Amino acid sequence: MKKINFLSSPWFLFLGILLLSFNLRPSITAVGPLIPMIRDELGLSNAWAGFLTTLPLLTFATFSLFSAAIGKRLGIARAIFFALLILLLGTIIRIMGGTWLLFFGTGLTGIGIVICNVLLIPFIKNRLPDKIGIATGAFTSGMILFAAIASGISAPMALDFGWGWKGSLFSWTGLIILGILFWIPQIRNHKVKVQLIQEDKAINVWKSRLAWQISTFMGVQSLMFFTLIAWLPDMLISRGLSEVEAGLVLSLMQIIGLSASFLAPIVGVKFKDQVPLAWSLGGLYFVGFSSLFSQTLLVNYIGLSLVGIATGASLSFAYMIIGLRTQSEKTTASLSGMAQSTGYYLAALGPLLFGLAFDMFGNWDLLIYLMLFCTLLFVFFGVKSGRARVIGFEVLSKKN
Repeated sequence: MKKINFLSSPWFLFLGILLLSFNLRPSITAVGPLIPMIRDELGLSNAWAGFLTTLPLLTFATFSLFSAAIGKRLGIARAIFFALLILLLGTIIRIMGGTWLLFFGTGLTGIGIVICNVLLIPFIKNRLPDKIGIATGAFTSGMILFAAIASGISAPMALDFGWGWKGSLFSWTGLIILGILFWIPQIRNHKVKVQLIQEDKAINVWKSRLAWQISTFMGVQSLMFFTLIAWLPDMLISRGLSEVEAGLVLSLMQIIGLSASFLAPIVGVKFKDQVPLAWSLGGLYFVGFSSLFSQTLLVNYIGLSLVGIATGASLSFAYMIIGLRTQSEKTTASLSGMAQSTGYYLAALGPLLFGLAFDMFGNWDLLIYLMLFCTLLFVFFGVKSGRARVIGFEVLSKKN
């Protein structure tokens, strides 16, 4: 009778991917509800408080450029393992001292997260080629679920449990360690490294118009998400909610989007063209953000539910498009790095610029106008990215 090695089974691989996804957002989304505490204790301005959320995005953007090369050098599985170690180190460092260590540790968490973000997409395409939709849906749903959990429980852990903002952020090290332990068996598989190196090197994604459209789409949806994560709690607090209540609303908004994040790529891969999906999500964003002009909290909650659905589906849409618009693992890794680099540089502007604008004008309506403008960009570049084309073969795809 043949012995089955559970550690090398697809189910254990799938579990490892899920645990990995659980660790790729809490270190960012847990900060939003804690910003008032961090700002008051360290004496930060709104601009610097916004930069605390912007910093991981800058590291995302910068290290996305090198992530594919790191994957080639170490092998994708091993590179992801070391990225998790960096994430753990950054999570510990940022609560060890004052402002400088806070920002330095936050930067390290961003480096760890983005290496995982970039390399997991070609990893899934290589190891689970027939399950790209399901694996991508599970991966993004896992990120959104724990992003929501972190948003909802970070303030209660700091206030109700008496841990303070440092203890609240430190608590996520346990989940990172668990992810590291379950990822170790994947390091033994060297197939991903070999195939990634041997792929065709002819396609330069930086010269592809489609690649730039996908990258901009990634940036716009990321800008909306991370700006909301950073400033929506403060906006709701200004309308009478407590810090705990505001964090709970942010958490529920993301939880509502879980089903959409899981279903969007599963449904999307069944069609040749994803343009209708871009239009549909744009409509949800527009109605949802417009509801924030109302001072009635019930109207705000209904609108934010629509935004949550759109946000969940948008992230899956972006990751799915990267896989669908490429033919090889090498091109997938290159596009993933490019999209997340240029995309996150764009996204990084959101929390910082709004913080500066709010310091000058003190008007929360500016946040709504910014989100509505981004919705228009989302639809435009979503339609461009959703058309049935392949990078390197755009002209041929149009003729056919």
